[in-house]
Amino acid sequence: MRSILLVIGSLRKNSFNRQLAQVISSELAGKADVSTLRFDDIPYMNQDIEWPAPEAVRRVRETVAAADGVWIVTPEYNFNFPGLLKNLLDWLSRPTVQGDYKSAATYKKKVTISGAGGKNATANSRARLTELLEFMRAEVMPGGGTGVAVNMDAFKTDKVVFTEEQLRLLHEQAEAFLAFLG
Repeated sequence: MRSILLVIGSLRKNSFNRQLAQVISSELAGKADVSTLRFDDIPYMNQDIEWPAPEAVRRVRETVAAADGVWIVTPEYNFNFPGLLKNLLDWLSRPTVQGDYKSAATYKKKVTISGAGGKNATANSRARLTELLEFMRAEVMPGGGTGVAVNMDAFKTDKVVFTEEQLRLLHEQAEAFLAFLG
């Protein structure tokens, strides 16, 4: 069974994207081993502390490298993905062997993207994230991922109500990602 690592681009306990990740995890149940990356303890990227990398950075690199695929679930802040996700990706894109870019955890890593947010359904953050991941030499599943425009009440209640159409799109993305992983 394939292993899929969920990376949630929000640390908020009841974040819309954490709720979306729970739906994704349920969709993949019995089809893949699913886990969620914990990365709230990694420091800001700083070349002064890159060699040797801090323990938290080594841990997330090893976790990402061990996964068959990574499913990033991200919000959109100010037309882009959050800085904490960028910081994680900066660390993951750095080689673990000096001078060998192929040793980076993101090199040829198979990735798909989803996001929950406002009315544009994280279209901007998903597009920019795709661009960055491709630059980092990750293998991003074609199609732009799945964006979920959350119900307006969710901004008051912290509870996302997923529509049948959104659930169908997530099901299709899960099936496509499993096929993409081979």
